[in-house]
Amino acid sequence: MPARDPSQVASAPARPGGAAATMPEAARAALPALFISDLHLTEDEPANAAAFLDFLHGPARAAASLLILGDLFEYWAGDDDPETPLNARIAAAIRQLADAGTAVFFMTGNRDLLAGPAFAAAIGATLLEDPARVRCGDRDDADATDAPVLLLAHGDALCTDDLAYQAFRRQVRDPAWQAGFLAQPLAARKAFIAGLRQKSEAAKAEKAMEIMDVNADAVAALLREHGYPTLVHGHTHRPDTHRIRVDGHDCIRRVLPDWRGQACWLRWDGRDFTPESGDAVRI
Repeated sequence: MPARDPSQVASAPARPGGAAATMPEAARAALPALFISDLHLTEDEPANAAAFLDFLHGPARAAASLLILGDLFEYWAGDDDPETPLNARIAAAIRQLADAGTAVFFMTGNRDLLAGPAFAAAIGATLLEDPARVRCGDRDDADATDAPVLLLAHGDALCTDDLAYQAFRRQVRDPAWQAGFLAQPLAARKAFIAGLRQKSEAAKAEKAMEIMDVNADAVAALLREHGYPTLVHGHTHRPDTHRIRVDGHDCIRRVLPDWRGQACWLRWDGRDFTPESGDAVRI
């Protein structure tokens, strides 16, 4: 299956008059496909990065597609920071995977939301908007119109009970805010992010666990908007399979695991989702 131009970002169409409209497919991915999210790679946890590199050189090589659904990195200060040793090593390894024939798809999360087209091009990936509809099929029929469609998201937009976080999310995803932030020197951006990470951890310690999970109504609205597909997302670090009924439709929500302590991914062959894992990660 030919990959889309990595410099292009698939986005949802405008909805005239506010009417709901199913977005077009952002990409087509061949099977088997592996899904990962929430690795939170950082220089402070070298074992986690080593586990990811092992994954790229092992299980990912046997997959037709790898879909990264956000928070690959603990933070990302901008695409002009490629020379940080960890960033360069990870980017080179993903690029090697793509060059070896595994199609790579990348979606930003709340931690690495500033990763953009330049990063996607560097790693040989298709950059996906959040959410994105991806049609999946065997290598020979990924372009078939009857191949199943998955709805992919990072997941933080569904945590609507956390009002303070949603206000922050709207701010940092505003194009004007991002342009102003990225215009600052790299050192200033990194200093700001370091302070923000400390504040985030302190704020989470005071929040009820319930508000940091997805809101059932938000999930139902998203599934309704996009034709009741299977939803795959991360963010909450609460891996599970949720079978829910929305407007008389039986729907499935698959939540991806994080990699804190264990290298974990979800494998899909077009019929069954299979949780898989590698060696334990010593943090």
